[in-house]
Amino acid sequence: MIRMTDIRKSFGTNEVLRGVDLYIPKGTSMVIIGGSGTGKSIALKCILGLVQPDSGTITVDGQDAATGDRDAFLARFGMLFQGGALFDSLPVWQNVAFRLLRGSLKRPRDEARAIAIEKLRRVGLKSDVADRFPAELSGGMQKRVGLARAIAAEPEIIFFDEPTTGLDPIMSGVINDLIREIVVEMGATAMTITHDMTSVRAIADNIAMLHDGVIQWTGPVSDMDQSGNPYLDQFIHGKAEGPIESVR
Repeated sequence: MIRMTDIRKSFGTNEVLRGVDLYIPKGTSMVIIGGSGTGKSIALKCILGLVQPDSGTITVDGQDAATGDRDAFLARFGMLFQGGALFDSLPVWQNVAFRLLRGSLKRPRDEARAIAIEKLRRVGLKSDVADRFPAELSGGMQKRVGLARAIAAEPEIIFFDEPTTGLDPIMSGVINDLIREIVVEMGATAMTITHDMTSVRAIADNIAMLHDGVIQWTGPVSDMDQSGNPYLDQFIHGKAEGPIESVR
C-alpha cells in the first residue's frame, strides 16, 4: 500500500532522512520506532505531502503520492495525532465528524452526527459524550475521541502518532487494544510512530527501526527480539551502551 524509495530530506545542513526505504503491505500494521529527532514524523509528513522530500519516490497503492487529485489522495487517510489535536471550540461530535461536515466527504448534518455517535460507541464512549466539549474530558477520553475521528470517514490508511503518550499504563493498554481491533476490523493499512515498546508488541505486524536517517532493520514483530541488529537490540531493551549514542 505504501512504498518509500530512497527518500531524502534535509533542513539546511541537518540531514534528517538519508535514503529511507520502507514497504508497508496492504492491510498490515507497521510500527516505526527510533529515538526522538530521528525523522519518524518527517517520514510520515512526507507520505502525506506536508513535507516535500528532496529526492526519492513515494507511492500509495501504486500511484505516485506527489501527483493526482490532492483531496482524493488525502481522503484515503485517517490520523490520530499525538496531542489529540481536538478543536476546543467544537463539541465532541463535531470533532469526530469534522471531515463529514465539509469538503468532498460532506454528509447531511444529521447523518454526520449519527456516524460520529456510532464511532464514539466503537471506541467505548457513550452517546452523552457527543455534546460535551474536549475540555470536559479526561486525557484518555480525548484520545478515544481522536481515534473515533480518525476512523469516521472509513479511511483505507490510518496513521497513529505516539498514540499512548501521556496516558497511564491501563489506558495505554485500552488504546492499544482498540487500535488493533479497529485496524483488523476495517482491514485498514496502519502506520504507527511510537517509543512505547508495549504498544509495538500490541499493535504491530511489522516494525522498522529508523536511526541516522535510514531504516536500520525491518521485519515481523515476532523476529524483533532475535534480530541480531545492534541498533534495534539497544533500543528495545533500553541499553545505555551500544551504537546509538546518548546525550549525557
